[in-house]
Amino acid sequence: MKIFKGFLVHFILILVCIFCLLPFLWLTSTALKGSMENIFQYPPQMLPKFPTLDNFKEVLRLVPILKYALNSFIVAFSTVILNLIFSSLAAYPLARMEFKGKNAAFFLILITLTVPFQAIMLPVYIIILRMGLVDSVSDFGGYLGMVLPFCVNAFGIFLLRQAFLTIPKELEESAVVDGCNSFQIFTKILIPLIKPSLSVLAIFTFVGSWGEFLWPSIILTKQSLFTLPVGINELQGAFSADYRLIAAGSMVSIIPITLFFLVLQRYFIGGTHEGAVKG
Repeated sequence: MKIFKGFLVHFILILVCIFCLLPFLWLTSTALKGSMENIFQYPPQMLPKFPTLDNFKEVLRLVPILKYALNSFIVAFSTVILNLIFSSLAAYPLARMEFKGKNAAFFLILITLTVPFQAIMLPVYIIILRMGLVDSVSDFGGYLGMVLPFCVNAFGIFLLRQAFLTIPKELEESAVVDGCNSFQIFTKILIPLIKPSLSVLAIFTFVGSWGEFLWPSIILTKQSLFTLPVGINELQGAFSADYRLIAAGSMVSIIPITLFFLVLQRYFIGGTHEGAVKG
């Protein structure tokens, strides 16, 4: 019975993995198909008959995709760094300090999770515009305009607060006895102990920022500052689209996300479970 149960669980997991991989496999197949192959034929053909890299070469010729990738990296990396700093600074007092209104402040932060960005996009745009953080003023302002609205979020504060709660208070008390102040306790003792959660937050923030399309497409006017999602969208014309080129550009955009996850995957599982038993 135990063997059958284990087989059933593994079978279901394999099916789920196949369903998750199908869109990626179809994207890869489309990117490798030549112009003579019909990508919309029925029944669909997963494997290309004559695989070619011409679509990737054409994408590199038509759009400055490497420049777009650099812009996406600058925006995503800056967003990750600011999220790690601000989320940890906000989560630390909510988890380790006692002050009036702490619980109310935490619940108000959590409530913001229910507000979609589209609902506040217009006032945020007006604020960014009046601050002069648009690419029409300066390139640096364009980058800031893309980063600042996402430099901290309730999910990051919640995740790191839960991670701080798992650390025994005896460590802080021992550090105080040894002469450490609050900032030293925060930077030298607590932060190193929540690296898995920091890695999880970094991965989610990087993926979200890298794939963001709506906000950059609204705030950017200079093509030189386009991020990858906005730049790849340029491959689609008003009346026609070559989906082979779009698939090839999408494949290029996936590579950095995959590499970033592979670098931090050792912390990912531990970080997702950190703080799960304490609230």
